[in-house]
Amino acid sequence: METFEVLQPGPLTTIQDLGRFGYQQYGVPPSGALDDYAFKIGNMLVGNAENAASLEITLFGSQLRALRDTVIAITGADLGAALNGKPIPRWESILVRRGDIISFPRLNSGCRAYLAVSGGFDVPKVMSSAATYTKAGIGGLEGRALRRGDILHTLKSPATSEGARVPPEYIPVYPHQNELRVILGPQDDYFSEDGIRAFLQADYTISAQADRMGYRLEGPRIEHKLKADIISDGIPLGAVQVPGDGLPIILLVDRQTTGGYTKIATVLSIDIHRLAQAKPGDQVRFRQVTEDEALGYLQEYQQKLQTLRQLLQDSPA
Repeated sequence: METFEVLQPGPLTTIQDLGRFGYQQYGVPPSGALDDYAFKIGNMLVGNAENAASLEITLFGSQLRALRDTVIAITGADLGAALNGKPIPRWESILVRRGDIISFPRLNSGCRAYLAVSGGFDVPKVMSSAATYTKAGIGGLEGRALRRGDILHTLKSPATSEGARVPPEYIPVYPHQNELRVILGPQDDYFSEDGIRAFLQADYTISAQADRMGYRLEGPRIEHKLKADIISDGIPLGAVQVPGDGLPIILLVDRQTTGGYTKIATVLSIDIHRLAQAKPGDQVRFRQVTEDEALGYLQEYQQKLQTLRQLLQDSPA
């Protein structure tokens, strides 16, 4: 069903789901929503499965025209979302009418907003996923970012009511400084004690070279014992790669699947959604945790999501 016309695409707006898994052995990264927390909650609000295809809107400038009545939810970054020029709430399901204009005119906080729509966006699946991977031109809408004039279709869904709201305690804030929890390794033994100390004690600034593939950081150089090169091995989400210049790179959902630079640590997967809302000029700091601590944090995060699912299911909306 034709549901939206793209009037302005903004710098980068793509269709994403939670990712394309099972193909990294063939060199295909998972892609998918960078902020999976905001993404999942958007779909919860409109009654979709949490993996339903939604829009990931980066920074500002995107503008859509509704071609029929439907229910949407906007989560993630505050991009000044407006309906016909009037502010609309985030983290809440709302009804839009045919002819309404949804716009994201300015960046107030965060970096990426998500627009979920009842039924989810209807695009062909590539390797079992709707996620857009622009470098290979696969997934989403023709494997590319949205363009002016695109018509977006959605799948049919059961009737969805507006008015479901996320309780305030589940709505994140997006500061300019973030602490990221890490587990050292797998090649932390390639770094000097001074190098590891610098990594764990310094504040790093996100550089202008920051995208869905990875964030290059600026700050104190991390010293290797001998060299930065290794025999290429697999790269997990959140791997902190340190090439020969000593400046770390945090690798994200569109990362290469293997690489030959040393990895000093890996950011916990449950912290990636916060990093996804950071932008060039923001700062990050790393804190080492143990594997047991990381497992405990993951269990707490999963319980938080489960509680929110139940709250929204029980909502009178």
